[in-house]
Amino acid sequence: MGYRVLIAAAVCAHFAFLAFGIFGGFLAWRVPRLIWLQVLCAGWLFVIVAARLSCPLTWIEDRGREGAGLPPLTGGFLDNHAAGVFYPHGYEWAARLVVAAIILTSWAGLIVRRLKLRDRVR
Repeated sequence: MGYRVLIAAAVCAHFAFLAFGIFGGFLAWRVPRLIWLQVLCAGWLFVIVAARLSCPLTWIEDRGREGAGLPPLTGGFLDNHAAGVFYPHGYEWAARLVVAAIILTSWAGLIVRRLKLRDRVR
């Protein structure tokens, strides 16, 4: 039972990290201090995908699966939990473009909001 909780926690943490890495820039519109954390998360997402590195959360999930007597999943989190659910298999390139557009839009929006706020203060 404990290993299945570990697996679920790793998958939930993955989804939370992915959501914040993609959409956290919009949250920074309300809480501007969060932008630095979001930039770090988005940068980590970029490095993991571009360099095809294994995420530590995937390692934790695999150890949980091993402890529960389940085989480790081939591929990473995106291959096993996102592809086919959030975007069709084989369209990773399109998903990456959409994610990049969302992140850049949130950053551009934050800059515009900050500039407007600065102009109002003057």
